[in-house]
Amino acid sequence: MKIPDKDRLAQLRETIAYHAKKYHEDQAPEISDEVYDALLQETLKLEKKVEGKSTSGVADGARANGAFAKVKHQVRQWSFDNVFSYEELQDWESRLNRILAEADRDGEFIDFVCEHKIDGLKLIVEYKDGQLARASTRGNGRVGEDVTHTAKTIKTLPQTLTAEVDLICVGEVWLGVKDFETLNKAQEKAGENTFANPRNAAAGSLRQLDSQVSAARNLSLTCYDIDHFEARKTKLAVPETQWEELQLLQKLGLPTSKYAKRCKDLASVQKHYESLVPKRDGFSFAIDGMVIKVNRVDQQHLLGYTAKGPRFGIAYKLPAEQVTTVVQGVTLQVGRTGVVTPVAELRPVLVAGSTVARATLHNEDFIKEKDIRVGDTVVIQKAGDVIPEVVEVITSLRPGSSTSYRFPKKVAGCGGDGSIERVPGEAAYRCVSLDSDQLRRQRLYYLVSKHAFDMDGVGPRIVDQLLDADLIKNAVDLFTLTIDELEPLEGFKEQAAKNVIEAINKSKEVELHRLLIALSIDGVGEETARVIAERFGSLETLASASSDEIAAIHGIGGTIGEAAFAWFRQKENKDFLAALTPHLTIKNPAKRTATTLTDQTFVLTGTLETLTRDDAKKLIRQAGGKISSSVSTKTHYVVVGSDPGSKADKATELGVKTLDEASFKRLVS
Repeated sequence: MKIPDKDRLAQLRETIAYHAKKYHEDQAPEISDEVYDALLQETLKLEKKVEGKSTSGVADGARANGAFAKVKHQVRQWSFDNVFSYEELQDWESRLNRILAEADRDGEFIDFVCEHKIDGLKLIVEYKDGQLARASTRGNGRVGEDVTHTAKTIKTLPQTLTAEVDLICVGEVWLGVKDFETLNKAQEKAGENTFANPRNAAAGSLRQLDSQVSAARNLSLTCYDIDHFEARKTKLAVPETQWEELQLLQKLGLPTSKYAKRCKDLASVQKHYESLVPKRDGFSFAIDGMVIKVNRVDQQHLLGYTAKGPRFGIAYKLPAEQVTTVVQGVTLQVGRTGVVTPVAELRPVLVAGSTVARATLHNEDFIKEKDIRVGDTVVIQKAGDVIPEVVEVITSLRPGSSTSYRFPKKVAGCGGDGSIERVPGEAAYRCVSLDSDQLRRQRLYYLVSKHAFDMDGVGPRIVDQLLDADLIKNAVDLFTLTIDELEPLEGFKEQAAKNVIEAINKSKEVELHRLLIALSIDGVGEETARVIAERFGSLETLASASSDEIAAIHGIGGTIGEAAFAWFRQKENKDFLAALTPHLTIKNPAKRTATTLTDQTFVLTGTLETLTRDDAKKLIRQAGGKISSSVSTKTHYVVVGSDPGSKADKATELGVKTLDEASFKRLVS
């Protein structure tokens, strides 16, 4: 379902205008900056496609509030264009070189100054004879608001410079991450609305009529540009480069970024940017990218401005963790246990550094709750290793002919006639019959995987070859294969056949929990299998256990207990185990010695520097702990790596103790 480009463009412009007002004027954004950027990027592309040029006919900043005196800026305040990839950055540099060439300065050396793009509120500060005269917001770039009374409460903004000069400088007012959290807690306690992000908190704090409110919020300022400078009677030189501007600001007593860096070429810029990405959440202030400026002021003047912003500078945005895209269809994915999961087929989009074309829709209730339809523009997110998911629908961009999604009665991939049914008491659908070829293959793929039998080198491709050649019909047949049977297969030579047989033979000695994982019992994943194996100690004991005995294990519950109990009672499964187990040596779990961490629950989020996820889990188990995939009040520790997901925020919200990698290693060692 696709609406005409012209209609889509009109919808986008209306939507952007609405959200620009919510952001700039109302200080109450309804979408993240990343989502706004994504909508704006699509608008610019469609403008070129439909109208032949980007008119940028969207909101440009905020109107001045009547509660504050208006300030007409002596120097227009611009916003930088954005780039989102190195290729786009290279295109920008090519445009710079082309303009210089047209001015008979072809091949002239260009170096750059890079600064973190702080997510705050732009402030224009004026000094006369070294004394603070006025501070104003950007507004619409030409007219802003006089906020001198609140700006004076910023501790890092000097009232008097170190020299009696006339100066107009530009900086970013920001609220520290910790101060932001403290402020929101205070707002919540007082029954007031909380702020969506540090940027809006800073803006709301600066645009107060009562300066005492601003003073209590601990605002900070970082200066990064000089719009006007007169040395007057001092001997200070007019800066000839951006780097010299930063040095002069420091000399005059104004705060600048300690992270600013000169880069000799674009490759150095990219290297600096790549080093910034993994550190994005480690700064005391919020950042959303890196600002890159041509260093030499004479080159800046020559490069000039477009109708939208300076040609000599660009904002290189960090990889978005939230973006917008369009749902082009919904497919139903049949898992190895027969559970049917809806998946959104998306217009491909770059999110968190990788291209995403699909996102889980979880189940029927999730689709209904968010009212997700084919043709919808949706916000998707992906943080760290989290599977992409749909966060919300932008209904203002919905096609008029869209209809609610309904699950079909039959799905290809299920057994029998393909019928599906909703699981009683759950939001999930499942196949009525599990005897399809697709399900058989999926169960075998999982059985040979590293989480189950760990048959190194035996993956889905080889499993398919063995099935297609009728060498195996089920997992039991894997353990009776010979080298002679494998060698005639395409791509197999003597050594390859030997390697496969060796991997299969090695896997015959299997830990009990790995065997349970391999059986594809509904609801029994890696951690659940370990808990069950440790509780019952042997396959025989488990097979004779009642559903209540299984369900009684902490963290298991009735649904999994009933599923496991039913699995071991089905005749085909009994026959399968009777044929399989003679080929195996099952290693039952050793009895654990109680420690201070016994039965303590850990959750892992983000990427650890020196440990893989499997390494960290192994350390937890060795210490007697348990691993969970979700944070709750019953969680004891959340181990936080770089680029953590929402689990870290959930831990803070619930008061669960968080550990960095070093603290975690000390605890479990």
